[in-house]
Formats: sequence, structure tokens, C-alpha cells
Amino acid sequence: MNEHYYTSAPESQSRRRSFTADFRGEAYTFIYDNGVFSKGEIDEGTALLISSAQDIHGRVLDLGCGWGPVGVILARTNPQASVLMTDINERAVALAEENARINGAENARALLSDGFQNISGEFDAILTNPPIRAGKQVIYRLFDEALAHLAPEGRLYIVIRRQQGAESALKYLQKANARVVNKKKGFMIIVCGGQKDD
Repeated sequence: MNEHYYTSAPESQSRRRSFTADFRGEAYTFIYDNGVFSKGEIDEGTALLISSAQDIHGRVLDLGCGWGPVGVILARTNPQASVLMTDINERAVALAEENARINGAENARALLSDGFQNISGEFDAILTNPPIRAGKQVIYRLFDEALAHLAPEGRLYIVIRRQQGAESALKYLQKANARVVNKKKGFMIIVCGGQKDD
């Protein structure tokens, strides 16, 4: 079966498992499942994305949340923020909601949405580990929609591997004051918006 983690209704057999992760001295327990991105760990790109997010406050969007590591950790470490986790994948949204509850992230909620289809309003921070295999047309549309939903001083945080198109994404996003704020093991964190002297 040629099924991707950005499939809306995964047909792969559910096989729920859990693991414990440590982030900045805090323990988190996550449930994950077949048909949802990243199995049994917070992948290196996602971990770098979380670590690179600074001054998170106000309305925060975890776009393409998977089972929720970005939204859950940022919600728990930034209790003053209101975190919305969204995904096209029904199984992912259910897991993200459950993982928020398990980890006491009371300021996080999950919503089923194909891109910004069910999302309204502006956000102070939008974070995404985009579905690279969906192709440039899809991910660049997500970038443009995300930029359109940023508050005036809001920031869009993107993680992409250098060999999976980070340089071309950076070039595409120059219109939005794009800059690289972190690099590690081939991953690049691109930030758009905010102040030019960030």
C-alpha cells in the first residue's frame, strides 16, 4: 500500500505504542501509531524545531502536528500560550489530543484540517515540519497560507533538511524576511516574519 503520513484517513492497521522522551529535564510520555509521522521517537528535525522556537506566546499553531510533540512540549513549557495542533490525518489529530491530555498540556487542543481549511484568525507563531514528499506545490501553498495567517509581529518556523530542498525554500521565502536561525545534522530552521533584527 502506498500510504503516506499526510493521508487523511490511514488504512494501515492501528498499532498503538508509547515511549518516554526527555526535553530540557522534563519527562513526556507520547502515544504513537502506524500511519502517523515518526515512530517511537521525536525525530531530530522536530527536536531542533522545538529547541529553536523562542519567545512563544499568544496564539500558536503546530501545522501538521502528527502525534503532537511540537504542540505538546511548547504548550507545557509556555503555559501562557494558546496552542492549536492541526493535521490532515484523522489518526494524528486523535493522538495529539490524547498526548496533550496525558502530558498535562491543558492549553493545547487538536483540530482536523487540510492546511488552513478549518483554521481562522492570526497566530503569533506557526511551526511546521512540512510533508516534503507531498511535493513543492503542496508545501509552498502551506507556506503562503501560513504567512497570510501570521500576526503583524508573528513568526513562521520551518524545519527542512538541506538535501530535501531547504535552500530553494529559503529562496522562495525571501519575500517574508526569511533567515536561517539554526542548523544541525543537515537540518535547517528557517524563520519568516518578526523583526528584521531578530
